[in-house]
Amino acid sequence: MTQINPKLLHVQKHRLDKMVGATLSDSLRQQYGRRSARVIKGDSVRVMRGEYKGVEGKVDRVNVKFGTLIIEGIQHEKVKGGQVKVPIHASNVMITSAKTDDKLRFAGSVQKEQPAAEPQVEPAAKPEETKAKAKAKPEETKAKAKAKPEETKAKAKAKPKKAAKKKVKKAAKKKGASK
Repeated sequence: MTQINPKLLHVQKHRLDKMVGATLSDSLRQQYGRRSARVIKGDSVRVMRGEYKGVEGKVDRVNVKFGTLIIEGIQHEKVKGGQVKVPIHASNVMITSAKTDDKLRFAGSVQKEQPAAEPQVEPAAKPEETKAKAKAKPEETKAKAKAKPEETKAKAKAKPKKAAKKKVKKAAKKKGASK
C-alpha cells in the first residue's frame, strides 16, 4: 500500500475534501454551471486515465485520506486467486451522473436553463428622424477617430518613462541592499 505524504497527516477535513474532486461531464457542466465537484458514494464515474481507461461504474467507497475511489466492477485478480478492488485516484475520473440526494451539494451553483430569446421590436421611427440621425453619425465617428490616435500616442509615450523610473528605483534598492 502507498504511504501517505507526511504533510497531509494533519490537514483539515475541508481541505481533504478538495483533494477528492473530479471533473464533471459536459452535460453536468451545462446543467450546474461548474467545472468540477467532490466525488461521493453513489456517483457514476468514468475512468479517464490509466489501465482501466473508459470503464464506467458506481462509486462504492471514497478514501479521503489517500484521495482514491473504489469503483464497482474494477477489480484485480491476485496471483494466489481471489479478487481485490483497485483504488483509482479521484483526479483520474469524470463524474457522468451525480447523486443529488444532498440538496446543498450543488446549492451554490445556479442551474442554467436557457430561456427562449424573444426578439425585441422597437417602435417605428419617423422617416425624417432616421435621415437626420444617419447624417449626424458619420461626422461624429470621424471626430472620434481623429481624437483617438493622439490620445493613444500620448499614453504610449508616457508608459515607457514610468517603467524606466521603476527599473532605476529597483536597481538603486539592490545596490543599497548589497552594501
